[in-house]
Amino acid sequence: MGQRSRKRRATGGTSAASPARRNSQPADGVRRLPAGGDSAEGGPPGDGAPGDGAPGNGAPGNSGTDLQRGYARSRAKADEVRANLEPLGPNERPRAVTVAAVIAALLALANLVLLLIGFEVNGEEPSVTGTLIFCAIMATAAVGMWFRQYWAVLGFEMLLGIALVGAGISLLRASNLQAVALCLGIFVLCGPLFWYLIRAMARLQMPSRTR
Repeated sequence: MGQRSRKRRATGGTSAASPARRNSQPADGVRRLPAGGDSAEGGPPGDGAPGDGAPGNGAPGNSGTDLQRGYARSRAKADEVRANLEPLGPNERPRAVTVAAVIAALLALANLVLLLIGFEVNGEEPSVTGTLIFCAIMATAAVGMWFRQYWAVLGFEMLLGIALVGAGISLLRASNLQAVALCLGIFVLCGPLFWYLIRAMARLQMPSRTR
């Protein structure tokens, strides 16, 4: 009687363990993942290698590809713009560069004349050294732009940018209509010239057109 009971318990244990073996080694030879997305090694659901696009890794797998595509589109657009630019002739000067050269020369001359006649700003005479330095910078920029020098156009662009930023800050702090009108006038005069000089600088970097 005791032997039959032990045999039955052994048979029951074998039958209880047999489903686990059937699940781990199916008859078709294909090992399937358990429900819930757990890995074969028992890791948490959705656990994958970084960058493989798995939903649980915290970053999309194609982010690098999208970034490369964005750079490629930007390069293609820049190349298209350069292809549509017309090279300068031997003695050709962009109109925006000519206007900028004339404005720089007028600023240098006007500041020098105001210094000589003793013009006062807010009841005080301006600094002689500072005025002479500004006149020298404007004169150098005017000559350089007249001869189509890229560095001169770039430097004048920087001065225009500083003037625009300063006008914007002053406009926020303007307390009367005269100050507002002055800031808006700087925007109207410097803004378009700044924009057109960007295209002119691109043409200055291109090889000259031969005739």
